[in-house]
Amino acid sequence: MILVRVETSPEDIHGMHAAEGILTARGGATSHAAVVGRGMGKPCVVGCNALQIDYAKGVMKVGDRTVRAGESITIDGATGAVYLGLVPTVEPTVSGDFSKLMGWADKVRKLKVRANADTPHDAKVARDFGAEGIGLCRTEHMFFEGDRIDAVREMILADNTEGRRRALAKILPMQKEDFKGIFRAMNGLPVTIRLLDPPLHEFIPHTDAEIAELAVKIGIKADKLRAKRDSLQELNPMLGHRGCRLGVTYPEIYEMQARAIFEAALDVAKESGKAPIPEIMIPLVATKRELELMRAIVVATAERVFQERKAQVEYLVGTMIELPRAALRAGEIAEEAEFFSFGTNDLTQTALGISRDDAARFLKTYEEKGIYEKDPFVSIDRDGVGELVRIGCTRGRTARPRLKLGVCGEHGGDPASIFFFEETGLDYVSASPFRVPVARLAAAHAALKKGR
Repeated sequence: MILVRVETSPEDIHGMHAAEGILTARGGATSHAAVVGRGMGKPCVVGCNALQIDYAKGVMKVGDRTVRAGESITIDGATGAVYLGLVPTVEPTVSGDFSKLMGWADKVRKLKVRANADTPHDAKVARDFGAEGIGLCRTEHMFFEGDRIDAVREMILADNTEGRRRALAKILPMQKEDFKGIFRAMNGLPVTIRLLDPPLHEFIPHTDAEIAELAVKIGIKADKLRAKRDSLQELNPMLGHRGCRLGVTYPEIYEMQARAIFEAALDVAKESGKAPIPEIMIPLVATKRELELMRAIVVATAERVFQERKAQVEYLVGTMIELPRAALRAGEIAEEAEFFSFGTNDLTQTALGISRDDAARFLKTYEEKGIYEKDPFVSIDRDGVGELVRIGCTRGRTARPRLKLGVCGEHGGDPASIFFFEETGLDYVSASPFRVPVARLAAAHAALKKGR
């Protein structure tokens, strides 16, 4: 089964799990479909602008060619080619020489390699490939699992804090079980968990038919639900009400997530004897004050849970550096952060002023004309985005010498970018699980080159 969409969002996660491959008309190397598909190890072709997709009729068109749901196509996630019909494929094999090569690489590399993983299964795959922890666990996909999406929507639709807390209380035990599964899979290795990041409109149905169905299910008028959907719509959601801005506006969301993390960590520590090391990451911070407010919520929640349980675990609170201002003001932000994780997907987008979802239609021309040597979302723009990373590292460590530094954007799995991160002095890179071996090998190459 191949999932064909104009573009994907977190609400498509079940279809992405069910599919063997993903094809979208919009998007680039760091769009939702590409990032999630890469993490699942599934071939994904994005930004196929020639596609015209009609969901209602279940057809896609390319020029005068029409392909209907149920017909066969084949996609090549490496080249981006899409073929009509079934093309013969073979299963890749890994020989014993692979392990030997990885052993050599691990002996010489300095950079640690973590994985971006959101589920216990992804975490196990990452460990099997040699990951030394999780550098990015996104919590938004968890919100779509099972019946919890109804509680999430109840929380969004609540008119006051009390109503939101009632809905969040339903989500807490489910989120806690998610974290327990990931902590068990990582067996005492560090796990960086990003608190809720995407705008809330992504959790609300879009079509009138879906809204009517949900209205009946949760017992409210469809008009009220449509009004809420319309009120949440943003002209530029990537720069809108998301990241820590959600936590500032609705602190009870981050409070619930922090409680779920600490209760899960204590449960796993008790049952296994190996205490997890949660690293709680606040997304989209631009100012020290934002991080100060969010850190206070996490610390206060930790203290309450530790007192209730008469036990505690070590933990860190840090932030994702994904805005130019955050990199420039890294010195003062480091006063509140115990680690930085550079989110180079959004940092590239905000530094270059290029939409990571829409740029595919012109970036190839930019490469051909020599404006960019490579797609900057695939291989880091050393002179621009890279300079912001260098500034963030230098100013952050000047303020806090033992500041842990990593990168969790898709550049963490790109060999050329890994050379740059080795030069810059980062502690680790984090890549999609299936790119962990590539990152381990590239980190070894970078260490050898630096040694020469």
